Amino acid sequence: MTQICLVRHGQTEWNLLGKLQGQTDIPLNETGKLQAEECREFLKKSQWDVLITTSLMRARKTADIINESLELPLVEMDHFKERHFGEGEGLSREEREARYPDFIFPNMESYEKLVERVQEGLDDIHAQFPGKRVLLVAHGAVISAVLREFHAEDAILGQVKLFNGCLTNLHMKNKRWAVHSYNEVGHLSEHS
Repeated sequence: MTQICLVRHGQTEWNLLGKLQGQTDIPLNETGKLQAEECREFLKKSQWDVLITTSLMRARKTADIINESLELPLVEMDHFKERHFGEGEGLSREEREARYPDFIFPNMESYEKLVERVQEGLDDIHAQFPGKRVLLVAHGAVISAVLREFHAEDAILGQVKLFNGCLTNLHMKNKRWAVHSYNEVGHLSEHS
């Protein structure tokens, strides 16, 4: 059974300020680096076969820190890059609510396109690493889409506030991905 542990990247200054990042390439802040270290210490207690990350520096740095002690093969897959929010990127919550109260920004990637590329990425993982245990460093909107699409019990999960450094576990079950647990933060000293 293919298993994936999705790790949300550590905190950035834009996360701290409530700015929408999307595909704007923002580095981790010091808290984000600590969160990645705490993920590493927790994740090294289990066996993993491969570590996948996106090319955005906040995810890549999180993966690099995690991999310092795991020493796994590292694969870059941009199927799991954050959703492109178009002209909403860089705006604070107040600015977004004032300008775009419906949360629809000019030039943003549609939810359907996001789900399509995430599904393609999951299919690629299952094809390349069947029966393996995979760590996947990804982004909030990607993990939210996974929750919304693959958690059978409660569609409202797509609206859960995901913490930086949280863990979400899914596995292939009856030829379909299923969420086993989500937004786990017990390994973090602080979460945001």
